[in-house]
Amino acid sequence: MAAHRYITPDGFRRLSEEHWEIWTVQRPRIVREVEAAAAMGDRSENAEYIYGKRKLRELDGRLRFLSQKMDSLTVLEPAPDRSGKAFFGAWVTVEQEDGEARTWRLVGADEFDVARGLLSIDSPLGRALLGKKKGDVVVVQRPAGPTEATILKVGWKAP
Repeated sequence: MAAHRYITPDGFRRLSEEHWEIWTVQRPRIVREVEAAAAMGDRSENAEYIYGKRKLRELDGRLRFLSQKMDSLTVLEPAPDRSGKAFFGAWVTVEQEDGEARTWRLVGADEFDVARGLLSIDSPLGRALLGKKKGDVVVVQRPAGPTEATILKVGWKAP
């Protein structure tokens, strides 16, 4: 039995927007460029034509990938937990052992983006935070060894 792969509505919207951008803007532009290059004659030595065809294959591959991914995901609307515990979709502010505080949104593996503060619930820190609340101290198992983090805040709206 395959595990459910969850994504927030925001994450699904980002995937849909990328798919739409490729399908309606990028791909038609490349098709026009390939058609123009093909009209110039000998295609075997036409760099614009060869590059355009390669770019078109890359875009088509990305479209297939995005379509398959979107079909396999379950969009889950995050719901606040009345007890203040962190679950899928929550915004959690944690303080690391070094005193640095960072806010993360707990999301599915298909939308994590550390630079944007989106932490996968399948990551070591994400797993440690699930079900915890403000004031809890979690131990995160890392390849470099265990570390502790203190939960400063659990919320359901972006900070």
